[in-house]
Amino acid sequence: METMAPDYERTDMGTIQIAPEVIEVIAGLATVEVEGVAGMSGGISSGIAELLGRKNLSKGVKVDVGQREAAVDVSIIVQYGRRIPEISAEIQRNVKRSIEMMTGLSVVEVNVHVHDVHFKSADKPEEDESHTRVR
Repeated sequence: METMAPDYERTDMGTIQIAPEVIEVIAGLATVEVEGVAGMSGGISSGIAELLGRKNLSKGVKVDVGQREAAVDVSIIVQYGRRIPEISAEIQRNVKRSIEMMTGLSVVEVNVHVHDVHFKSADKPEEDESHTRVR
């Protein structure tokens, strides 16, 4: 009878378990490496964590991890003017390659959810010094 949890892999030296949070970080970093990704789209809790000064490297990433396979969902914000299908396909390739290379898990799916488009903000023109109220 097997008493070990199914998420553990047994080796001669003991067991190996990769926490889902590790896969989330790998997927998040692989996603933001892709040209055209303006950022990750996360929930309110990740926004609060960032306001408190903690960078959330797994923001916008959800994973399901089994003993040998993983499925990944990433939520992104794309830069305006970029081709979403091309960016999404590159994210899928990069996330799959990164997770499989670093963990040995087989990535069965990478779902890309585009939540927003980021527009470059126009640089604010400098105020004319002759109109300043206080000197």
